[in-house]
Amino acid sequence: MNKKLILPLAILVLATLACTLPSLPGADPDGDPNTLFTDDFSDTGSGWDVYSDSSGSVDYAGDGYRILVTATDLLLWGNPYQDFQNDLRIAVDATKSGGPDDNALGVICRYQDVDNFYLFIISSDGYAGIAMYKNNEFSLLSGEFMDLSDAVNQGATTNHIEATCIGSTLTLLVNGTQAATATDASFSGGDVGLFAKSFSEGNVDILFDNLVVSKP
Repeated sequence: MNKKLILPLAILVLATLACTLPSLPGADPDGDPNTLFTDDFSDTGSGWDVYSDSSGSVDYAGDGYRILVTATDLLLWGNPYQDFQNDLRIAVDATKSGGPDDNALGVICRYQDVDNFYLFIISSDGYAGIAMYKNNEFSLLSGEFMDLSDAVNQGATTNHIEATCIGSTLTLLVNGTQAATATDASFSGGDVGLFAKSFSEGNVDILFDNLVVSKP
């Protein structure tokens, strides 16, 4: 069974930007020189987007980073306003706290601006894929459809997501197992981010925690 392409009917752009780039939330506690950026979201001043209106919210919550999409067919995301110009590995724990399993959530890599970035996607009903916005046009890079993956924990549970952007090779690992791969050379560096998306049903509620950005 294949999941339909993720073609959102609307995208909410987070327009409130930090005046200056924040300092890194903290070095790796083990002193790993490969670690570039970490955030457990316990410090609400660590620099991520904060936004709320009737369509949803993006905010710190309970020592995590919560993205709640109350509207239907809507993609929301947040960025920490960092700039990474080298190959990256992005790892985060994502928990579905509420809403439908027919959703999308995951990690953003090489974020240039609101119209240009890569998405590493899973859904709470077990699908996975890699996609891109380029000049505000969506394309799925890992295949014609998102495919069902045994690596994804379904339902109201936690998944450990890892995205690697190494040259033109993009790889998605879920709970330690490769779930999707793609090749694209459109973007070579940029910010990272986290996202959640609703489809026909709203109230998608995702909590992210334990973010680590490192050299691959």
